[in-house]
Order: sequence, then C-alpha cells, then structure tokens
Amino acid sequence: MKMYGYKGCGTCKKANKWLADNGVELAEIPIRETPPSLAELKRMLGYMGGDLKKLFNTSGGDYRTLGISEKLPKLSESEALSLLASNGNLVKRPFLLTKKGGTVGFKPEVWADLF
Repeated sequence: MKMYGYKGCGTCKKANKWLADNGVELAEIPIRETPPSLAELKRMLGYMGGDLKKLFNTSGGDYRTLGISEKLPKLSESEALSLLASNGNLVKRPFLLTKKGGTVGFKPEVWADLF
C-alpha cells in the first residue's frame, strides 16, 4: 500500500486523519519529491477508467502555469503519464494504491472500500 501526498495539502491532512482514526498505518510518500512511477500511474489510470484528466491536479499552480488544460487533449497517454511522473505537483493527491485498487483525492466511502 502506498499513499503519495503533500504535507501542506488540506485533503491529504483529512486523508491522514481518516487513516489514523481507522487504525491504518501508512507512510505518506512526498509526492513533490517522489512522484508516482510510470507503472503506478498506468495502474491508477486503469482504476480511473482511462480518464487521464482525473490523474491531474487541475487546481494546482503548475497545471495552470504550464497550460495543461489546453495541452492535455493533444497529449498521448504515454506523454501525459511521463509528464505526471516527472512533476509530482501535477498529480492529483492524495494518490492511494492498495492491494484492492486505487484512487486519487479523498472520499471516505471510497477509501473504506479499499481497506
């Protein structure tokens, strides 16, 4: 099990609280310094029904600064995943992978199903 997050992220803080409240011990991997690998991103893409946009942190500064909303429709899957793997700021967080599956963002009911 892996959770990528950012200490300054409010949603990640809620996810960490949920983990603690539910007795789940899981170390948070700093997403900015250590983005998910291409293999992990590809796996998550499958859980997200192949929707690349769901993997992107669309409210992030890098997403806006780099003009990803305009570029994304023109990128191949490989190009988009490589971009995410090279810049953790672009990845939606928290990014959770478990033995049962994975999800991005935090919805307690979804997380409960994954543990």
